[in-house]
Amino acid sequence: MPSNSHFLSEPTGWSRREALKALGAAGLASVVPGLSSSARAGDRPSAPDQPNILFIVTDDHAVGGLCGYGGRLLDTPHLDRIADGGIEFKNAFVTNAVCGPSRASMLTGKYSHKHGVRKNVFFARQKSFDGSQMTFPKRLQEVGYTTLHVGKWHLGSRPTGFDYWKKLTAQGRYKNPKFRERTAPGKKPRTVRESGYVTDIITRDTIRAIEERTDDGPFCAFCWHKAPHRSWIPAERHEDLFAEAPLPPPATFGDDYHSRSSAAKHAKMRVAGMSDWRKEQPNGLTETERKHWNYQRYAKNYIRTVKAVDEGVGRLLDYLDDAGLADNTLVVYTSDNGMFVGEHGFYDKRFMYEESIRMPLLMRYPPLIEAGTVEERVVRNIDFAPTFLDLAGLEIPEGVQGRSLRPLLEQQDDPNWDEPLYYHYYEYPRPHRVRRHYGVRTDRYKLIYYYGIKEWELFDLKRDPHELRNVVNADRYQGIFQELKDELRAQRAKYGDQTGKPVPK
Repeated sequence: MPSNSHFLSEPTGWSRREALKALGAAGLASVVPGLSSSARAGDRPSAPDQPNILFIVTDDHAVGGLCGYGGRLLDTPHLDRIADGGIEFKNAFVTNAVCGPSRASMLTGKYSHKHGVRKNVFFARQKSFDGSQMTFPKRLQEVGYTTLHVGKWHLGSRPTGFDYWKKLTAQGRYKNPKFRERTAPGKKPRTVRESGYVTDIITRDTIRAIEERTDDGPFCAFCWHKAPHRSWIPAERHEDLFAEAPLPPPATFGDDYHSRSSAAKHAKMRVAGMSDWRKEQPNGLTETERKHWNYQRYAKNYIRTVKAVDEGVGRLLDYLDDAGLADNTLVVYTSDNGMFVGEHGFYDKRFMYEESIRMPLLMRYPPLIEAGTVEERVVRNIDFAPTFLDLAGLEIPEGVQGRSLRPLLEQQDDPNWDEPLYYHYYEYPRPHRVRRHYGVRTDRYKLIYYYGIKEWELFDLKRDPHELRNVVNADRYQGIFQELKDELRAQRAKYGDQTGKPVPK
């Protein structure tokens, strides 16, 4: 039976990654399992003109579910292999923390108001993603890449720009899932049901798709997982993980939203009200008791599903090593958004609070990225498309709003890089009654405007990193408030966002 040895408290002193970086690249290969010898200092391969790309995306993976980001929830040794051999982005954010819109932003390099997917498909009459518009797989396909997609799509439409795709139907099931598969351009898709656990199947089929490609040229393979999305059903081998002891809730579990706008209290996403285990709940629980009871089932099952993802990443990395592909493959691991796992008493995402908008982002590419790099500068989900096109030697098309991350991968100084994060969320009232809002985040402050109810939130992230104190009405912050409102107008103008209501004076 698995023990609670996987549970990690907040780290003290150096992390494993920091220690590895201090040792220097010359000693990494003997310390990090699976790290190619070509990553040693002075022995790095030259970057090919068109690297392979393995793009691994999970659904709702909070950064607290990775060891390298603080490790509050789970040890993730195979995800750490990517970071130990490459780069870990500490400040990677989504521009709209909902699954479908974020995935469309990854494909196009554009904000929701530009690519057209503002809400999840099937909610509030949101149309499916328009697959006729420019996406980076299409551009890669045009210059000789074999493009492959396996797993969750979540955009309503059929994937376009792929030589092969096998997508989960709708949200997909954790056990014995159903897929729609197209084996070649022009072929009619077929429906197939697979026996087994969805994370294992997606991992296996990603490897199989890479192996069975008929062209020896570069490939771009999507491995897009369902986990750790609701309904958080773990693989049988992980059902007893963390069974021996309760998990401590996060520091903000008891947040009462006392200084916040009315949006926080209005939202319907409290752990105490989760219906997922209603039939199993003991009778007579108080609201507080029910909240803690739900949290244990939610948090444990959530991180159990992540454990299978980490194992799948290990199999993918082993395959690249065994096939001789590791040195010329850019491996990217991220999620379509963050997730509340009890923070502020919430589950789900959507709000512009840190746990919701912050996504894990790890990249490994030995010819370009120094092993053990940690990057603090802000990056966004609209930056994926221009990055992949840039590394493939392609021009970034007009209309793409993101930036190539190549200067950061090469650790170049760029005085013009830092700029505020602009964010816009649209989906209301279904399914969680999170009010529509947009906002701007600088390195110290965050301003959020709930334009439907004309209410503001302002957080000083240096003094209040957990975002518990809304200081929008405090006298000492009035100058900052006005500056951030001006910045918010500037960001909306820069990205051409005229959706929602204008920023008031």
